[in-house]
This record gives sequence, structure tokens and C-alpha cells, in this order.
Amino acid sequence: MSEPKNILSYRKYPSTTALQCFETAARLLSFTSAAQELYMTQSAVSKQVAQLEEMLNISLFYRTSQRISLTPAGKRYYLDVVNILSQIETATTSLMSHVDNAELLRIAAHPTFCARWLIPALAGFNEEYPLIGLNISEQVGPFFSEDYDVDIAFLYGDGVWSGMESVKLFDEYCIAVCSPEYYKKHIKSVDGIDHKDLAECSLLHLNSRSSAWYDYFKQQKINIDGTFIGPRFDTFHACISAALMGYGIALVPRLLVMPEISSGKLVQAWDYADKAQSSYYIAYPLTLGNSHKVRAVIKWIFEYLDRINTN
Repeated sequence: MSEPKNILSYRKYPSTTALQCFETAARLLSFTSAAQELYMTQSAVSKQVAQLEEMLNISLFYRTSQRISLTPAGKRYYLDVVNILSQIETATTSLMSHVDNAELLRIAAHPTFCARWLIPALAGFNEEYPLIGLNISEQVGPFFSEDYDVDIAFLYGDGVWSGMESVKLFDEYCIAVCSPEYYKKHIKSVDGIDHKDLAECSLLHLNSRSSAWYDYFKQQKINIDGTFIGPRFDTFHACISAALMGYGIALVPRLLVMPEISSGKLVQAWDYADKAQSSYYIAYPLTLGNSHKVRAVIKWIFEYLDRINTN
């Protein structure tokens, strides 16, 4: 007896045209509107969806003379089809955007660090290395897992990650910043932190660093009540934006607010800079230690650090 054939080896897969017609009709809940968006006739869209339903042997839409709506199966299938079409689009545009002998370097970093430090640091990289294409993603972690396909990541921590090689970039120093208007209104003392000033100030917090303000004052041997009270945000970007808008005083890494400090949009509420216990690192899988693309970006980053430290 011959072995049974795999059903996927002879069943015809849906065409991308059929999937596009279904996705558009499901999203707009109209064959007519879908036809207009796809530059097809209404009958052609309806036929593609009908053939898809016939192939699947299941109804995807409820149809009345006035409207269409998704069946429960149609709703489930719609979510899958959206992902499928998105993956096809991503794979196709990624392939088309690189020359045949180019390498793709997948980089991950925390959102605020990525936007405010990493992207400026990588300016000009593609001109120097035209055969290395960059795919930069903003993530909050975990950076190296089955869910994320990453070659190199810019991480904040102790430099020890399982299966990873890490190279230290720099330490982190956090400073208290606020808008000039907020400073003039709330900070009266010129001799350091004053309890009376703090009583009128609002401290802005990062959710992932709930004790940051407590540690900031403790390192200066200052006892302050209410260091855990104040608006809370998920990212440094939100904290910085809130400080710019006059919400209060944000405790943020100095490297992330240098443009605002230089332009005068933000000022230091107090001179003290809090050295964090953790630092910033470049991390990559041990298997990529000799990778040309990884070595190239590390070399570029450290040359960038030399330039800005010299200036």
C-alpha cells in the first residue's frame, strides 16, 4: 500500500489575488468599495471571494441585499490573512530594497535610545557600507528570542546576557530636567536642592524605574518624602515630552536630552548627575562574533563615540 499523500501537496493554495480581494472586502465590508480600492470590477471581486469560499468549503461572509458581514470563520480567517499579506509585503519589499550581494543587519534598541541616540549615531553608515542594509526596530525586549530575529542589540544592563557577547559603550548618568518656565516658577534656591522647592514640584517617573528619584536623593544623602508620587510614564520619550510641556521635573539619561539642553528647551533643575549601576552595551549572539556586518557596525559606533567625545 502506498503511503498517503500529504494533503498540502495536492490541494491548491489560495491565490494572493483571492486573499487580497477577501481582505479588502472584509475590511471595508463592501464588494463595491473593495473593487474601487483594488481597481477591479465588483463582479471580479465577488467571484474571487466566492472561489475562495468554494476552495475552503466554508462561508466567509453573510450576504444580504443591502450589505455583507463576516461569519465567525471569516473573522478568524481575516486576521490570519492580514498577517499573511503583511509578511508577503515585508519579504518582497525587503528583497527589492537590497542589491543581490547585500547583507541585512537587523538591529534592535529601546525606543527612546533608538530615536534619540542610535539613529543619529548611524547617520552615514549606508554610504560607507552600501552592501549592508539596516533594519532597525524599536523594542522593549526580550531582544534575543524565538519571537525576534535580531543580529545585534543596544542594551542597558550589566553586560551579561546568556549566549551573548557584549561590548560596553558608556555609563549612564541621569540628570533632573525641566522647562525653563517651570524652573523659574518652582526652583528658587541657587544653593542646591531645597525642601521648600520640592514641596511645589512634580516629579515625573518612569514605570520601569520606580525608585529612581528615591535613589537620586539618597545618593546625595537627602531625605525627601513623596519621592514615589507623581505622573508615571512608560518611556523616557514620554517623560521628556512631559518635561518640555511643563508637567514637572524628569530624571532622564543625560545623553538622551543633550539636544534640548543645548538649545535651552530644557534646563537642569539641579547640578547633580546620578551615575546608574547599569551601562549601555552592544550585544550580539556568540555565533556572529566574526560576522562582517556586526564588526562593521561596532567599528562605526566606536568611531562615532570618538568623534563626539573629541568635540
